[in-house]
Amino acid sequence: MSSLLRSAIIKAYWRLLPLLFFSYIIAYVDRNNVSLAKLKMINDLRSFQHRTETIFGLGQVAFFIGYLILEIPGTLIVEKWSARKWICRIMITWGILASLTAIVKQPWHFYLIRFLLGLAEAGFFPGIVVYLTHWFPARARARALSLFFTATPIAQFISPKISYYILRMGTIENGIYYRTLFKLKGWQWMYIIWGVPSVIFGIVVLFFLTDRPKDANWLSDEERQALETELSLELLHRQAAGGHLTLLQALRHIKVILLAIAYFFVVTGSYGVEIFLPTILRDWYHLSDSLLTWLLMIPPFGSLVGMLVIGFSSDRTKERRFHASIPILIGAIGLGLTLIRQQPLIVMIILFTVASIGTKAYAPAFWSLPSLFLSESAAAGSIGFINSIGNLGGGVGPFVLGILKDRTGSFFLGILLLSISMCLTSIIITVLRFDRDRQQELHKNKQQLIISSINEELTTTTQEIEQSTKF
Repeated sequence: MSSLLRSAIIKAYWRLLPLLFFSYIIAYVDRNNVSLAKLKMINDLRSFQHRTETIFGLGQVAFFIGYLILEIPGTLIVEKWSARKWICRIMITWGILASLTAIVKQPWHFYLIRFLLGLAEAGFFPGIVVYLTHWFPARARARALSLFFTATPIAQFISPKISYYILRMGTIENGIYYRTLFKLKGWQWMYIIWGVPSVIFGIVVLFFLTDRPKDANWLSDEERQALETELSLELLHRQAAGGHLTLLQALRHIKVILLAIAYFFVVTGSYGVEIFLPTILRDWYHLSDSLLTWLLMIPPFGSLVGMLVIGFSSDRTKERRFHASIPILIGAIGLGLTLIRQQPLIVMIILFTVASIGTKAYAPAFWSLPSLFLSESAAAGSIGFINSIGNLGGGVGPFVLGILKDRTGSFFLGILLLSISMCLTSIIITVLRFDRDRQQELHKNKQQLIISSINEELTTTTQEIEQSTKF
């Protein structure tokens, strides 16, 4: 890697990733703070007190149905139009809708708001994944993705304790009344307080995010040229190796379909655990809200460490498949072991931490896979397709866990199904093959393109010298 290219990539890291990182933290909290809010909502809303877990599971289904509808179009807008403007639109609308969750009274209000929130957020996550391909070459992309993805465990780490103090508003605890404004309950303020930063960051994104390297006035001309050349060469050798597919061809590609199915199964496990973990721990160990929110900070910390280690290892070794499949398998085993009841609380927290690592650490390597065999537009569409189909699991997991809990009175069967679901993901990713000979051919084509480019420049320079000597 040349010094100019390295300098451009480092500048892009520091300029773009912090803004995307904080935006994703807010997005993730807005999407998942319902897991804590539900503990208080059911006390204030009588209509939620029957079939409680089923109602919140259906809310997740409604969210991801909305997510599915606009996911692929939103991702293509990032590719074809402007990431900066589209992400701004997404953040402002989802911030407003997340805050409006505070006004729900009936289950159908909840379903509608969650559906609209899914529509609003559609395209954000896969759009960012596509956006990073506009800035970071393959050799640096998994590391950039891993840094971006750490927003998820950090959001899970910081939000429980903050949300705990917000949730106390308007309640009596140990004889102390915690005052609130406008007679709103703590769970209502939690939705509002977490929704406002999204609107603010949406405006910040509009002014500070840069769509492509050619628009970056914070890079020198030489750095911009080095980065654009590297990205162009990668695109050319993908096309030369058969990666130039139309969107429809990409969506019919067997690897794209398998990746979508694999992502569906792991997201089923991930969201099933995340949405219900507070309820599971309270149900099994009868914890106070204060202790519960402290304990909920432990699994995300493990996810953060695992994600950074796996992402950096994947970049260093240039291996993606096993860096995605092995963490998921380990997480599935950890989740399955939680079914051994009567374990000490600390052991159970460790097992849920292992499960959490499995549902997060795979992500940087996994999302590097589509760009290995698809060109820009095809990769953009396929990433949106994989994410939208896969994220249906974000509705299925909580719904299955909730309805089984309501019908059986236990989380046992639901957790078992989530663990099996994650194992299926690991198997699918493991059996995928990215031909080593093709990768060698891609490297050879890239070298030939570089040599050809150098020869053309030398020829042009020689001709200019000959012309000048004639005069």
